[in-house]
Amino acid sequence: MKVPDIIIAIDGFSSTGKSSFAKRVAAKFGFLYLDSGALYRGVTLFAQEERLISKLNTVSPTLEEELRTLDIHFGTDGRTYMGPRCIENQIRSLEVSAQVSPIAAVPYVRAYVDRKLREFGQKGRIVMDGRDIGTTVFPHAQLKIFMTASEEVRARRRYDELVANGSMPALEDVVKNLRERDYIDSHRETAPLRKAPDAFELDNSHMDMQEELAWIQGLIQGKFGLLDAS
Repeated sequence: MKVPDIIIAIDGFSSTGKSSFAKRVAAKFGFLYLDSGALYRGVTLFAQEERLISKLNTVSPTLEEELRTLDIHFGTDGRTYMGPRCIENQIRSLEVSAQVSPIAAVPYVRAYVDRKLREFGQKGRIVMDGRDIGTTVFPHAQLKIFMTASEEVRARRRYDELVANGSMPALEDVVKNLRERDYIDSHRETAPLRKAPDAFELDNSHMDMQEELAWIQGLIQGKFGLLDAS
C-alpha cells in the first residue's frame, strides 16, 4: 500500500508502546521515524550529569543557557546521540524516567525539542511519537493517533523493558513512576498531554503488533481512500 507523503503524529500516555508502534509503522510504510521522547530524555540525562536538576526536581536556570549549544540528535542508525556519544541505553533508565516529566514541563526545554522536531518534519513522510505532537508540534498533521492502555498493562511493559536493559526495579516503583508521570504530563502548564479532537484512539491493552499494524492499515485505507491493500 503506497501511503501519501504525510505526517503521522502519535501521542499518548507513557508505556503504551508508542515508540515501538511508531517504528513498526515507519518500517511498514517506508517513513522516517522520530522519537520525541528520546530528545526530552537526552536533555534530562544532560541535566542530571551536569547537576542542573535536584532530587526535588528543581531545574537550574543554567539549563536554558546550556541548551543553546547542546547537540542532542538522531543518528543515521536511528539511535539518540549527545554530540558524538550514543546515549540510547542511558536515557531509558529508571533514573532518567523519574525526572523526565519535570524537565519536559519546562517551556524553554519544550521549545528546544519542538524546534528540532520541526526541522526533521519539514519534508513530511515521517512518523513521530510523543505527548503533544498532534496538538502542539504538528497540529496540522494529516493523521493523528492517541494511544492508551490499562495501568496494569503499561506497568508490566515498562517493568519488562527495564529488566531487559539490565535494571532490577521493584514493580511498585514502576507503577508509582507511571502515575507520577501521568499526572505531570496531563497537568503541566505548557502543552499538556491531551487527545487532539481529530485524533483516532488506539487502546492496545490486548493487542499484539500484528493487530496494531492491521488497525492502522485499515485506518489509512479508509481515511485516504486507498483501495490497494497490498
